[in-house]
Amino acid sequence: MRALISFGVAAAWAVGPCLAGDLRIGIIGLDTSHAAAFTKDFNAPEPREAVRGMRVVVAHPIGSADIESSTSRRDAITQQVADQGVEIVDSIAAVLDQADCVLLETNDGRPHLEQIRPVIAARKPVFVDKPVGGSLAEVVAIYALAERAGVPIFSSSALRWGTEPQAVRAGAIGRVRGCDTYGPCTLEPTHPDFFWYGIHGIEMLVTCLGPGCAEVTRVGAEDGDVVVGRWTDGRLGTFRGMRPLKPFGGVAFGVQEVRSLGDNPGYGPLAREIAAFFRTGKPPVPAAETIEIYAIMEAAHESGRRGGMPVKVADVLATARAEADRMLAGGER
Repeated sequence: MRALISFGVAAAWAVGPCLAGDLRIGIIGLDTSHAAAFTKDFNAPEPREAVRGMRVVVAHPIGSADIESSTSRRDAITQQVADQGVEIVDSIAAVLDQADCVLLETNDGRPHLEQIRPVIAARKPVFVDKPVGGSLAEVVAIYALAERAGVPIFSSSALRWGTEPQAVRAGAIGRVRGCDTYGPCTLEPTHPDFFWYGIHGIEMLVTCLGPGCAEVTRVGAEDGDVVVGRWTDGRLGTFRGMRPLKPFGGVAFGVQEVRSLGDNPGYGPLAREIAAFFRTGKPPVPAAETIEIYAIMEAAHESGRRGGMPVKVADVLATARAEADRMLAGGER
């Protein structure tokens, strides 16, 4: 099973329907505003060039069973999606019967592993909205299943695709010596602390610094948290998560320039990347980088449990990989 979770080069995507002609998109989960926002973009009467040639045609409103912020929104979001000409069906199988590609939008990461199994079995490329899973082990297991089947999978925060973070990643300020980001960090007791909302600021941090975080320390208070990551080359990155909701932002420190990272870019740039992914089967973010983002958040969670002691990212990944092996070997959730 260890080879299954190697996350090497993914198999070439060779399933025909998503490579030619108009693409039919199916949605699983209608308890997040993201589902309505993506549908509005893809199904616009005159869609943007970036998303032209694909349309959301079917959706199943399954979602969280017990998170009030999700269950209370499901009916309204389902209606918003239906109003865009989308057929609402009563099962994942019914979605897969009509869709070439899938948006897994259930707001709760815990059921994602079971919800994605039939998608992978049907060999449909899938975008998994945040959080990918309800634990780091589930995130690792989901990516392992997709790799084993050779099915393209992609997940990302919208904050990655802001103009300034992308410019920094592309080298606009030279080598990035460090980065500080900030943003909302509301907590959901059913998930590790940063999985629910802190992921946006942490993904922006990794976008600018790149992968390679070795160690994480967290200092927490009632109204927020500060996470400090030390990269393998000695660089430091910080995330300040705030409660209640506050704006997103940050600063990247390059050898040539210090640059502000701007605010929330909205869903449009992410929808553009999803559309390109569905057309090509090539994820714009490597699996290993996405998994590292979740490992950073799990390490921060563990650091909090240990009273602010540093936690190595490699250690939480090793534990998660072992647990993912057990999940997949036993067919467990």
